[in-house]
Amino acid sequence: MVGELLLVALLGSATALFLTNPALRSTYELPEGRLVLDTAVVLAATIVAILAGVRFSVEGRLLDLLLAAGFFVAGVGTLAFSVAPVLGGDPQGPAEAWAALGSRVLAATLITLAPIVSGRRVATRGRALLVGIAIIVGALVALWLPLRGIGASLTLLGSGDGRPLELTATLSILALLALLAVVGFAVRYRNHNEDLDSWLALGATLTLFAELHYVLTPELSSDFVSQGDFLRVLSYGLLLVGVWRAISFAEFGRAVAEERARVAREIHDGLAQYLFAISTHVSMLESGSPPETTLPKLKEAAAAAQQEARFAVLALSSASGNAPFDAALRRYVEFLTADGELEVDMEIEREMLLAPDEQIEIFRIVQEGLANVRKHAGARRAEVWIGERAGRRIVRVRDDGVGFDGEEVAAGQGMKNMRCRAATIDGGFSLRSRPGLGTAVEVTLRA
Repeated sequence: MVGELLLVALLGSATALFLTNPALRSTYELPEGRLVLDTAVVLAATIVAILAGVRFSVEGRLLDLLLAAGFFVAGVGTLAFSVAPVLGGDPQGPAEAWAALGSRVLAATLITLAPIVSGRRVATRGRALLVGIAIIVGALVALWLPLRGIGASLTLLGSGDGRPLELTATLSILALLALLAVVGFAVRYRNHNEDLDSWLALGATLTLFAELHYVLTPELSSDFVSQGDFLRVLSYGLLLVGVWRAISFAEFGRAVAEERARVAREIHDGLAQYLFAISTHVSMLESGSPPETTLPKLKEAAAAAQQEARFAVLALSSASGNAPFDAALRRYVEFLTADGELEVDMEIEREMLLAPDEQIEIFRIVQEGLANVRKHAGARRAEVWIGERAGRRIVRVRDDGVGFDGEEVAAGQGMKNMRCRAATIDGGFSLRSRPGLGTAVEVTLRA
């Protein structure tokens, strides 16, 4: 807010000097310079619209959709009505000039509405973007066609000594919309303390004083450049920085949320299970269960929980290397087969390299697969193989159990979990099973 106040004070002082000294209210006849500035506005507005659209696809907020729509209108309107008509060397006609002004009003209206509806979200984001683009294109066409039909009767903007009253009124409306945008984004920044709102408030402030300069400038046409044009380009440059920062923070926030969800899932699927076993055995002791039979199981569960915690810390960090992964997986197999109900042969090729995110998901896939073998397969023997064949890294869990009809039970929760975990690390998942011939689960890892 301090920066906003300093900017307002600086630009207010400059505008007051501009207003009291008519000699400063001069324009410069630079057709090529005006074309360059308009092209810069097109590029900047388009980039801001794309960035706002990306942010909308990440968070689904109506604020970002309106920002994307507003800057898209500003970019397309300037390109269609200010840049394209003068590329051949001809001056901008009255119809094009008024259409460009109308597109600016539409863009400013959309941007001004953004902080008002900022708390709402859109569920169907892709469809909303497509519908928004279609509506905007339709609005620009509806704006252009009537003006083109009555172009001969329109007064050229800024020609002669006088200025059309309609032009002054339109420029005043643009200044008012910019003021409302400044207030809206400033209030929203005060209430929510979001970095993007501060940048939007600063950009709207520059736009406000640019529009005030347009109101006070005597000449407005495609052949002249004024101080307002430079302020307008500067405002877009400021918005580029702000929206880019907002996109970076949004992506970072989504990554943090995904990582939190992954950590929560690991705690639930791994450590929480062992802690539940410890709690159960303690309750058995309190209920009078013989210590000589309960304490060994309690000690075993505590050791397994400790090993699980060590592995989770390893896999959730950025550490590399497979020796701790091997040890944790073998420890789990030992724990699983301690009662002699199932025999597991495990082979992990030493040349096999696994990324940290792959380690924990493969551990869970093997864990889920062997748990299914014990619960449902009726198997006496299972094989776990992790290695490389024909340039592909493969994880395979196979058993000699009763098998099943894959089409009937492949949609069980255990299989869904394994498929989901394989997809998390961009791996392919396949299941082969036939009644009486056992089951094989295979995950092909990313290249």
